[in-house]
Amino acid sequence: MSQSVKPHLDSHMLPVFARADVAFERGEGPWLIATNGDRYLDFTSGVAVNALGHAHPHLVAAVQEQAAKLWHVSNLFTIPEGERLATRLCDASFADVAFFCNSGAEAMEACIKMARKFQAVNGHPERYRLITFEGAFHGRTLATLAAGGQQKYLEGFGPRVEGFDQVPLGDLEAVKKAIGPETAGVIIEPWQGEGGVRAADPSFFRALRQLCDDNKLVLVFDEVQTGMGRTGSLFAYEKTGVEPDIMALAKALGGGFPIGACLATAAAAAGMTPGTHGSTFGGNLLAVAAANAVLDVMLAPKFFENVQRSSLLLKQKLASIIDRYPDVVDEVRGDGLLIGLKAVVPAGDLVAALRSEKLLTVGAGENVVRLLPPLIVTEAEIEDAVSRVERACAKLTRTPARREAV
Repeated sequence: MSQSVKPHLDSHMLPVFARADVAFERGEGPWLIATNGDRYLDFTSGVAVNALGHAHPHLVAAVQEQAAKLWHVSNLFTIPEGERLATRLCDASFADVAFFCNSGAEAMEACIKMARKFQAVNGHPERYRLITFEGAFHGRTLATLAAGGQQKYLEGFGPRVEGFDQVPLGDLEAVKKAIGPETAGVIIEPWQGEGGVRAADPSFFRALRQLCDDNKLVLVFDEVQTGMGRTGSLFAYEKTGVEPDIMALAKALGGGFPIGACLATAAAAAGMTPGTHGSTFGGNLLAVAAANAVLDVMLAPKFFENVQRSSLLLKQKLASIIDRYPDVVDEVRGDGLLIGLKAVVPAGDLVAALRSEKLLTVGAGENVVRLLPPLIVTEAEIEDAVSRVERACAKLTRTPARREAV
C-alpha cells in the first residue's frame, strides 16, 4: 500500500497509548514537576518502575559515572559489572544463573523458551505447552500475549501463538485437568498487577510446586511487576513459601533504566547453551550500572522494613476512606506498596479525579485503581496522598451519576 500525500497529524507518535494531557520536565523523589510548574505526587512510579523515585542521587551518580566511561560493547565480550549483577541477584534468590535483556516481555520470552528447552534436552521435545491463569498479563509480544490470553490484546493480530492453556486463578483441580503429555510447565504471577491486584492463596502456590515436582514440570514466576521490593521483600515469591525454577524480572530492576532479567536454577537452564538465545542490548554497561545501584539501596539494612511500615500505614489510611465513601471505593487489595483500590465508580473516573488532585495513579483489571508509590515514600507523603484520595472521593460521591456500580 502506498500513500502519495501525507495526512496532517497532531502527533507523529503511533497512537497506541491513551496519554493524559500532561507532560513532566523533572522529578524529585516521589514528585513530578510538569512543564507548567505544577507538582504531582507520583503514585504510579512509571507503572512500578521508579522504585527509588525520581533522580535518586545514588542511581544518578552510578549512571553518570558509567556514561562517561563506556555505554555498550555487546555480549560478544565479558561485562564485569554484568557478572557482578548476576552474582548479586543469584546470591539473593533461589537462582544459579541470570540472563539480561531489555524489558519484561523479553524476560518472559526467555522464560518460555527456557521452560520448553528444559523439556527438550531432557528427552521430551513434545512437552512445550504452558499452563497460565485467567487475568494474567505477561507482555505484548505475540508469545506473551498468548500466554496472558486476554482477547482484547489479541484481537486483530492473526492466529495466537500455540502452546498455552489457561485456567482460573486459584483453581487447583483445573490445573490438574490441564496437565497432559505435552505440558512443559506452569507460569504464574505472585500478584496479578494488571489483572486487578489479586493473588491466589499461599496454599495454592505450595500445591503448584508439588504438582510440578510430581509431573516433572517447570514452575515459572512472572515477577516483572512484583519483583525488586514492590511487595515488601526483594522478591514476592519469598512470601509464597515456595521457590520457582525460573523467574522474570524487569520494571524496578533498573530503577527507570530499561533492563529485564530471567533468573533460573542451573537444572532449569541446562539447555540454554551458546546460540540458543541472545540480546544485542541486554545487560549493557549503563543498564547493569543502574541495576547494581538499585540493589545497593535495596539491600541496605532496614530498607524492606521501611517498605512494610509504609504499606501498613497506607492500607490503614485507605481503609478509613472506604468506610466513609462506600459508593466510590469498597476494597483495599495488595501487599507491600502494590496497592489496589476496588472502585464502585468507573476506575477511569477515579484515576481522573485523583489526577485533578495532582495524585498520579493507574488503572487495572476488575475496575481497580493501582497505587504504586516509590518504595522510598515517607509517612508525610503517604498522609498527603491519602488526603488527595479523600478529596477525589468526596467529589465523586456528590455526583449522583457516579453512584451506580460498574
